[in-house]
Amino acid sequence: MTYQVHIIGGGLAGSEAAWQLAQAGVKVRLSEMRGGGDMTPAHQTDQLAELVCSNSFRSDDADRNAVGLLHAEMRAMGSLIMAEADKAKVPAGSALAVDRDIFSASVTRTLAAHTNVEIVRERIDTLPSSGMTIVATGPLTAMGLAQSIGAATGEEALAFFDAIAPIVYRDSVDMEICWMASRWDKVGPEGDGKDYINCPMTKEQYLAFHQGLLDGEKTAFKEWERNTPYFEGCMPIEVMAERGVDTLRFGPMKPVGLDDPRTGRWPYAVVQLRQDNALGTLWNMVGFQTKLKHAAQVELFRTIPGLEKAEFARLGGLHRNTFIQSPKLLDHQLRLKKAPHIRFAGQITGCEGYVESSAVGLLAGRFAAAELASRSLLPPPPATALGALLGHITGGAEVESYQPMNVNFGLFPPVDARIKKKQRKEAMTSRARDELAGWMTAMG
Repeated sequence: MTYQVHIIGGGLAGSEAAWQLAQAGVKVRLSEMRGGGDMTPAHQTDQLAELVCSNSFRSDDADRNAVGLLHAEMRAMGSLIMAEADKAKVPAGSALAVDRDIFSASVTRTLAAHTNVEIVRERIDTLPSSGMTIVATGPLTAMGLAQSIGAATGEEALAFFDAIAPIVYRDSVDMEICWMASRWDKVGPEGDGKDYINCPMTKEQYLAFHQGLLDGEKTAFKEWERNTPYFEGCMPIEVMAERGVDTLRFGPMKPVGLDDPRTGRWPYAVVQLRQDNALGTLWNMVGFQTKLKHAAQVELFRTIPGLEKAEFARLGGLHRNTFIQSPKLLDHQLRLKKAPHIRFAGQITGCEGYVESSAVGLLAGRFAAAELASRSLLPPPPATALGALLGHITGGAEVESYQPMNVNFGLFPPVDARIKKKQRKEAMTSRARDELAGWMTAMG
C-alpha cells in the first residue's frame, strides 16, 4: 500500500490516530515493533492498544468529572478507542473498565480490517526526514528512536525517572493560614514579590511530618526500571528526609526570607506552592517529588497547615517515562516546530492516562487529515476537555516544570465566580458540551 501518513507506535494514541485518518480516507502505515521480534519490558502481547497497567478508563461521569467529559467528547468524534472500550466494558460502578484482552484484540482486528490501514511489525530507530509522520511511541520509546527524537528536539536525554510533585487545586488551600510571598519578597520578571503560597510549620509539626515521610508506604521499583537514573533535580522528598532531620529545612522547606504575617517571624519550616498553569487554578508543591503511595500522600500532606482540605489534581509518583517538552517544542496542531512534517501524540507529549493518550492521538489524526485535505482545522475550544488538554500540552503549562498530567478541571478556563462551588463542575461540563457542538458544526 502506498501510504500518506506514517504512524510510529501502535498503542492507544497511534491506534486512534490511525482510525481517524483511515476514516477520513487517508492511507496509513502503522508501525509497531511488538510482533516483529521486539518487545518492551512492560507489554505482554503484540496486540495494538494493549493496556499495560490498570484496565480502567476511570470515571464515565460526563457531568461532574473531567475524564468522563473527555469520554463523551471522544465518543462524539467517532473515537475507535471509546467504541471498543464500550463493547468490552466490565462492571466497575460509575467507572469505565474493560476486559483488556477483548479490548485490545478488537482494536487490532478493526484496524487490520480497514482498507486504509497497513499494520507493519517493525522497529523504527530514526525519525523520517520527510513525509507526514505521527510519533506515538509512548513512555517506553525504544532507545534508538528516543535518541533520534532527542537530536531533533535538542534534548540530551528523554528517558529518566520522574519523581513527580503533587498538584493542588488553588481553591482548596486555606488562605487564612497560608499567605502569598516570595523569599525576601524578590520580584521576578513576571512576578510581584508574592509568587508563592506559603504553608508555615512549627517545630512540632515539622518533626511529625519528617517522621511521616520516613514511615510512609512507598512505591517499589519494577525490575526493568532499576538502572534508570533520576531526572536531574527531582530527588524524592522522602529520600532527602532520610539524609537527616534538618535536610529539608535547608532544602525545599527552608523558611529563610519568609515572614509569616500572623507572627512577623520566619516559621520553623515552610511548604511552598508554585503556580503550575497559566490560569492559576493549579499549584504544585515545590520540591515535593515523591514515591509515597497515593493514600499515604493524601494522609500526610493534609497534615500540612493550610492543606487540611487540599484537593489534588495530581498526586506525586515515580516511574520511568519518556516525554518531550511539548509546550516549547510543538505548535497548536501537535507539529514539531523544527520539523513540521512530524507530529507527536499520546504519552510522549506529556499527557498521562489511557484516555488522554487516545484523545491526543485523535486530535493528531484529525489535524493531519485536515492538512492533507488543504483545509484549516482550528484546535477545539479551551473550554472543552479536548481543548483544555491540548492547550496544556502545547502552551498552557510552564515549560521548565512540565510534567505528565491527567485531564482535570484545573486545566479549564474558570466559570463565573458567582456560581456556587458545588455547581461549578456541572457548569463547566455544560459549557463544554455547547462549545464542542459549535466547534464540530464549524468543522463540518
